[in-house]
Amino acid sequence: MVVYDPEQLLVQAKQSNRVALAKLLSIVERGGSRARELAKLTWGHGGDTYVVGITGAPGAGKSTLTDGLISQVRSRSREVAIIAVDPTSPFSGGAILGDRVRMQEHATDSGVFIRSMATRGHLGGLALAVPDAVRVLSAVKFPYVFIETVGVGQVEVEVIGAADTVTVVLTPGWGDAVQVNKAGLMEVADLFIINKADRAGARETRRDIELMLEMSTFEGWIPPIIETVATEGKGMGEVFEAIESHREYLERSGMGQKRRKSRILEELTRIVRAEANRKVDQMMSDPWFSPKIAKLINGEIDPYSLASELLKVEGG
Repeated sequence: MVVYDPEQLLVQAKQSNRVALAKLLSIVERGGSRARELAKLTWGHGGDTYVVGITGAPGAGKSTLTDGLISQVRSRSREVAIIAVDPTSPFSGGAILGDRVRMQEHATDSGVFIRSMATRGHLGGLALAVPDAVRVLSAVKFPYVFIETVGVGQVEVEVIGAADTVTVVLTPGWGDAVQVNKAGLMEVADLFIINKADRAGARETRRDIELMLEMSTFEGWIPPIIETVATEGKGMGEVFEAIESHREYLERSGMGQKRRKSRILEELTRIVRAEANRKVDQMMSDPWFSPKIAKLINGEIDPYSLASELLKVEGG
């Protein structure tokens, strides 16, 4: 297997070499020492990249909507990168062969870079791989990065935390609103989109969201609700304007800086926990651990005392 040098690839990627950029993101996904080396290279050396998260229940039309937002960015002569997140399997094809094939009309556009990401070997999974990938894209000076997730589970909620603006996409019907509320997305959403708004039930869905918003507490920014028909391009301009308005609010109010600090602390916490889990797994697989397990099974030591003993060994 050919081993690529992250530093050399980063230099090439900054010169608009998309093959080098794809290899860098593969390093991020695989994790390990080279991914950590790459993280050191990109930390603190990014550009003025704005990250937009797009999430919602499956079938809400997120990919079509993302496609419309790509067109909005390109109409302003700006470049954009898309991370299409599939938390299931890198071999399922679900991340690029399903609805996301609609975005491929931009594949020949040199100002658009689309990458599908799935859980592979990265320490801490997608919740850490995605921020690392965003930093790579930021280091090569993409003005916009869109993160699109496939659903509204816990993984998606964690992944979307890497975004500056979180956009939640729903379709007419009570089920989506309930699912989004249960997933905790009401607390992190900066913008609600009712896609396929030409269908029956759009008015009821808007009312459901408004009622949920009334029961929430906000500091300065109240998430707007925008109705779209992404397949026809309706409402896409309004969505992009709302994203830009939220960006201006974050900069004006200082909330953007507060969010970035919070994200960094959360990421550090996840890294520490993932590293601790890795060390625990390694320690418990060592041969010297077998007699300890025998003592535990025979009742010679309780699990809390053994855990404390193991932590003392690890801590030196």
